[in-house]
Amino acid sequence: MAENTNKDIQKPVAGTAVKTSGKKHMDDVMDKKVPKTPEPEKKPNKFMQKINVLNAKREANSEKFSLINLLLLVLFPIYITFLAEVIQCKKVSKTVEFFVDRPTVFLFDILVGYIVFAFFIAVFRRSWLVTLAHSTLYLTLSTIELFKYNTNGNHLLLSDMRLAKNVKSLSSFAYIKITWQLILCYVIAIAIFLLIFYLNPKIKVKPLARVVSGLACVVIGFAMVTYSRFYKPVYKLFKIDTTRATNAFLLNEKFDNNQFFAFLVETASESYANRLVKPSDYNEDNINKILSIKPDTTGDFNGGKKPNVIFIMSESYADFRVFDQLNVDDSYYKYFDKACKEGYSGRIITPTYASWTVRAEFELMFGLPVKGINDPNMPQRELADHALPAMARYYNSWGYNTAYVHPFNAEFYSRHKVYKRFGFKEMLYHDDQDNVTDFTVEVEHYGTYVDDKTIYNQLLDLIKTSDDPIYIHTTTMQNHQPYDQGEDPTDEFGNYLQWIQHTNEGLNDFLEALKKVDEPTLVFFVGDHFPSLRGETSVYNELDLNGENCNILYEQSYFFWSNYDADFSVVPKNKYSFFYVPYVVFKIIDAPHDAFIEKMMKLLDEVPIYSTSYDAEIPDNNDLDMLTYDRVVGDIYSSSPLDDDE
Repeated sequence: MAENTNKDIQKPVAGTAVKTSGKKHMDDVMDKKVPKTPEPEKKPNKFMQKINVLNAKREANSEKFSLINLLLLVLFPIYITFLAEVIQCKKVSKTVEFFVDRPTVFLFDILVGYIVFAFFIAVFRRSWLVTLAHSTLYLTLSTIELFKYNTNGNHLLLSDMRLAKNVKSLSSFAYIKITWQLILCYVIAIAIFLLIFYLNPKIKVKPLARVVSGLACVVIGFAMVTYSRFYKPVYKLFKIDTTRATNAFLLNEKFDNNQFFAFLVETASESYANRLVKPSDYNEDNINKILSIKPDTTGDFNGGKKPNVIFIMSESYADFRVFDQLNVDDSYYKYFDKACKEGYSGRIITPTYASWTVRAEFELMFGLPVKGINDPNMPQRELADHALPAMARYYNSWGYNTAYVHPFNAEFYSRHKVYKRFGFKEMLYHDDQDNVTDFTVEVEHYGTYVDDKTIYNQLLDLIKTSDDPIYIHTTTMQNHQPYDQGEDPTDEFGNYLQWIQHTNEGLNDFLEALKKVDEPTLVFFVGDHFPSLRGETSVYNELDLNGENCNILYEQSYFFWSNYDADFSVVPKNKYSFFYVPYVVFKIIDAPHDAFIEKMMKLLDEVPIYSTSYDAEIPDNNDLDMLTYDRVVGDIYSSSPLDDDE
């Protein structure tokens, strides 16, 4: 029988045939070409279409207008420098007149402009970003200068930019007036920027060249501020005024000679050269030599009767009657005069004028001169970051309660952080902007700021609620600028005198209330500085003041007053500096002395006035400088209340 040729073919088991059949069906389906519906092509929206068209046009403009583009880039630093100078100067004619008279200064400004421009090229490469950054920087600085000078008659310094984080608080001070000239300058700046953006000039610089040029700009900028062997010949070549500005009026005269950008750069160099550095002979042995004086420890607070001690530093309070030509009526100062007659009055030397209240606060709180740390505008930024032997610590060691009261934003000048190191047991602030207060009395306002009467009520409350005698330092705010509120908003000086009168009325009520308090209380009252008044329209212009005769603006009227029989015979009869006041108070209240206090009282007799702004010819005093450095920056080798805490 023939052999079956299909014997090797195995029959599929049940179920397998089904799978095979299903697979075959799927293969047949897959083999068939099923047409796919094409996805619709995405079309850009109308906005993107316009952007694409604009970019294409800009790319074409880069080559089409190559010569114009080259001119735009080459001339841009000159244009933006001139425009920024016009903004702060307010008039084209005035700017042109200055640069005709001082062409070398203009050349210096242009050179600085090209260095800044080259730096931005290294950073951004695209022409529109470069010009945008350069325009923004220059116009912002120029506008700040315009508003700052219009507000307080002082010009912008680079060091002022440290206050940028306090812009919200600063805005309450400023006179911000938008004029058609300012608007026109900004319109021109925007128009030039748009033209550059549209014509799209190409900056063809290789990456390595950009890096090298950027670093070169940084090196040159750094050298212009920090390396005297570099910047001194440069300033001499371009005839930049480098006169040492020891007071605000000399500083303003320097600005008149340099105008904005040269002034900004030169004062940055001056500030760096004047920076605080550790004295080469600063050590414990030398401090001990300075304090090799026997202290008078016999003080017993007049038999143990410790009086409350109140320091009232009244913001911008000044007695303008010292200027006969102003014919200021005595009625504004009636109650101030009354307090002077009931106590003891005189004139002392403040370290500041028109601004920088913290300089006056520093001298009263530490009993040390700002001259001793090279006259910084913001001395609290120089202080060591640890507990410091401010005057509050002496009062703490004598069993006093201590408090600092200020009706303004605690973060301004970083007071909330820095003043914690001074030893105050209580710190009371009132912040209108954030609606936060530490005050325990009802807060009222007079003009823009907290009424001085509120401060006086708060002081009374602290005195009455303290179980121990209390030392208080308060810095008020009522009389701070702006002075555009009153019967006539344009009469800045008249409004200021109205506020001074209001302060004096509240002061009289406060002193009358203290007469009824059954606690001995000593009050020291002084203004921190003469007020900031508008730059070109201020009353100061009527007085023909300049850098040589402005020292009277650094003299402040003050008084001591008490509700008990205080001994004012120990108060110096002649003028003396602010920082000696704490030691005069120690004499009045008969406080014990350590070697440091004893030394400072001796220096009060030997060097009663130690202030650069008041008299730049006063020679440096090594003892004062060394002690100031030691107690606020150094290692505190001198005797202090901190010794008892160790």
